[in-house]
Amino acid sequence: MFRRRFWVSLVLSIPVIFFSEFIQGVVGYTAPTFPGSVWITPVLSVVVFAYGGLPFLSMARTELTNREPGMMMLISLAITVAFVYSVASLFLEGTTPFFWELVTLIDIMLLGHWMEMRSVRQASGALDELAKLMPDTAERVTEGGDTEEVPVTDLSEGDVVLVRPGASVPADGEVVEGDSSVDESMITGESKPVDKEPGVEVVAGTVNQDGSLRVRVTKTGDETTLAGIMRLVDEAQKSKSRTQLLADRAAGWLFYVALAVAALTAVAWVAAVGFEIAVLERVVTVLVIACPHALGLAVPLVVAINTSTAAQNGILIRDRIAMEEARNLDTVMFDKTGTLTKGEQGIVGVETAGEWDETQAFAVAAGVEGDSEHMIARAIRDAADERGIRRAKVSDFENLRGLGVRATVDGELPRVSERSSGERSDPRDSETVHLGGPNLIEKLGVERSEAIASFADQAGSNAQTVIYLIHDESEVVAAFALADVVREESRRTIEALHEMGIEVAMLTGDSEDVAKAVAGELGIDQYFAEVLPEEKDTKVERLQSEGKLVAMVGDGVNDAPALTRADVGIAIGSGTDVAIESGDIILVENNPLDVIRLVKLSKASYRKMQENLVWATGYNVFALPLAAGVLAPVGILLSPAIGAVFMSLSTVIVAINARRLKGVDLSA
Repeated sequence: MFRRRFWVSLVLSIPVIFFSEFIQGVVGYTAPTFPGSVWITPVLSVVVFAYGGLPFLSMARTELTNREPGMMMLISLAITVAFVYSVASLFLEGTTPFFWELVTLIDIMLLGHWMEMRSVRQASGALDELAKLMPDTAERVTEGGDTEEVPVTDLSEGDVVLVRPGASVPADGEVVEGDSSVDESMITGESKPVDKEPGVEVVAGTVNQDGSLRVRVTKTGDETTLAGIMRLVDEAQKSKSRTQLLADRAAGWLFYVALAVAALTAVAWVAAVGFEIAVLERVVTVLVIACPHALGLAVPLVVAINTSTAAQNGILIRDRIAMEEARNLDTVMFDKTGTLTKGEQGIVGVETAGEWDETQAFAVAAGVEGDSEHMIARAIRDAADERGIRRAKVSDFENLRGLGVRATVDGELPRVSERSSGERSDPRDSETVHLGGPNLIEKLGVERSEAIASFADQAGSNAQTVIYLIHDESEVVAAFALADVVREESRRTIEALHEMGIEVAMLTGDSEDVAKAVAGELGIDQYFAEVLPEEKDTKVERLQSEGKLVAMVGDGVNDAPALTRADVGIAIGSGTDVAIESGDIILVENNPLDVIRLVKLSKASYRKMQENLVWATGYNVFALPLAAGVLAPVGILLSPAIGAVFMSLSTVIVAINARRLKGVDLSA
């Protein structure tokens, strides 16, 4: 609305300004005359007032009804006075209309509010993104054992559904047949799939991995866990309080000041000279100068530059109020998985035994896991690739459900890449190897060497997963420690936040041991472990109840309620769409350091807003007395037109000051 009205009003304002007698006198030109040319300025001004000024008059009526005068009433007062005076001046001798000031005033206000509205968050699509996680159809098992495809809405408690590999679970339920692993990171925040077997519960919206499951439905529709998260997001969105802009408050006070000064001016001049046109000019000048040209742009200009500067630094602002609040943060709460960590398993340590070394261990392990899509397999392959180690050739691969894998190494092991020299001592040709966790060792009855056992114990104390490489079913030759890899940027981020006096907290669905290890490694002030989705926003509320201004940084569906509940919700851009839709601010890059840039930009932007507001309102402290005529005894009087020029100059100063925001150093 503001954009369309701005452009239409601007086009109509050009001839008004061009044919204005005052502008002709200032610039030094003479506009052409023709029959009816004298009516161009007043007629087009009436159109601009009726079309461009209507939104302000309408919103002013709301402020008047609520008895909360603010920017809209102040703008409406000024444009109405300017309009009425200019129209009256056409019929009153000794007065000069300033239609040009009326239309430029409306144009600038329309531009300011257009810029402002562009920065305001649009209706959130978080609930739609959550709904997309649910499949539309399900394969229901019939009494005869066959399957039929039915809409998810037709499922009832007690139905049995078939969930194939790669498919989403259509409803909360309990596994009655099959073994598989399910990716529950969207709900629990856990970075690794959870094994499922008969008797274990599954949650709607989670994704089945490598095996088929038959699930008996226990909850459908609004009773599912995902539906509960959707309700939390909705409630958290509705609980957001409305924050008044500084400019609105300043405008409210200026409204009363303008009326008071205008009234005093009228009384003083009537007492001094009686009822003359000069009295009307003084009052009009006061009311026009009080109109917030600069005040109307003080915040929107900074917001516009703030938004573009943020975007250039990989920060997208969806909620302007949250951006302003970021300067006051005293606690930043991070989700662990995918935010402070990479959200994927990585090799963080390796120990070998006997004649085996790391090169041989990685070559064999990567070869064995060469075709698997399991995240542990990918971690081992990636670690081998990073070290330049060629994978061993294997055959007779066999997946041992719940234990690990088994394969035969064919021929000699490959050399290390060109970076290494010499050949390694290799095991005999065509030897059987096993790769798996503690259950595999127990099943095979293999003893670990003292070094391997010590390594495993240390890894366990750090909440790391240990995978063993077993040679010939008799010897543990290597152990790999895996963990959700901590981002290097996370350490620098937390250090920088501490330097700024901001506390750091961490939320995770992981175990106490995992949370404690990560918190200790990064120097996090406090952490919350084993947090269920419906509990995450309550942790934010808990900190808020202590009087803290809390920012939440996350990237998963389970973070959505907490992101919305927080005073400032910061979503990682590479995260799930629902987290992005729930966040007030989006970090395009998956880089926690952008939180530091965000806080710095927020502080700098607020400082510019304060400077602009001080100038815009402070200008009136000097201009209003002059407009009222306090210096009339010494021959200094401010006409309405000159007052309008001074007001426009204040707008230019505000604009120049706002542009200085582009030079702020945001390095983290």
